[in-house]
Amino acid sequence: MPLSPTPALQAEHDMFKTRPGPALSIIIPCYNERGNVEPLYESVAAAVTHYDWELIFVDDNSPDGTMDAVWKLAQADSRVRGILRVGRRGLSSAVIEGILSSSAPVVAVMDGDMQHDERLLEPMMDAISRDGYDVAIGSRHVEGGDNSGLANRWRLFLSNAGIQIAQFCLPVRVSDPMSGFFAVRRDLFVKSVGDLSGTGFKILLDMLMVQQTRPRVTELPFVFRTRHAGESKMDRKVLFQFVHMLAHHLLKRKKRPLSVTVPS
Repeated sequence: MPLSPTPALQAEHDMFKTRPGPALSIIIPCYNERGNVEPLYESVAAAVTHYDWELIFVDDNSPDGTMDAVWKLAQADSRVRGILRVGRRGLSSAVIEGILSSSAPVVAVMDGDMQHDERLLEPMMDAISRDGYDVAIGSRHVEGGDNSGLANRWRLFLSNAGIQIAQFCLPVRVSDPMSGFFAVRRDLFVKSVGDLSGTGFKILLDMLMVQQTRPRVTELPFVFRTRHAGESKMDRKVLFQFVHMLAHHLLKRKKRPLSVTVPS
């Protein structure tokens, strides 16, 4: 008759059992967001209950101790991870590094300031994993959406003007290409990385502009909330980064050789 393992041996065995990875990786680019780290984690944990997830904070060496707050959470919950970037800055490049470090087949991107509604994460995940979409966008400009949480007229102008300009350059019609809240199939994003400009704040627009075939995109309404803590990082240099990104992609399109079909 085989002997049953002792409780100590069973506990050791359970410790080393393999476990499946997350279904959803949530990327949070952040800078000086210490006061938002724990509330954001708690809101995601309450909202995403039907999928296994991981939360990846990508911090550009914030002087306010943002990464200290992330590491404290990570000690209590292994679903939380932090990437500390030293000597480099930028939201788009932070998102790229976060997604490349992720392990789930679907990745979501949201801001670290609590202005994006975490309750939309599961519907965006459903749209990709269940309904077959490539990209699910949290939109302020479809019925039910609202951008009243924008801090001032300057941000509102940047957003609205950017949308109108961007829509002329995209391979697919999107009402809110300036959104920073979206989910995407990880393999689609990774295949696009070599063509991304990696500059500025609008990684969704950057990604959509480089697609060679039209992706299946859906937009889900959300209300853009007011900031929970800290200060907005949006300033006038964002406008120059936006123009630089558009110019980068338009010049690449102009240089791309035309495909020629040879009759058989």
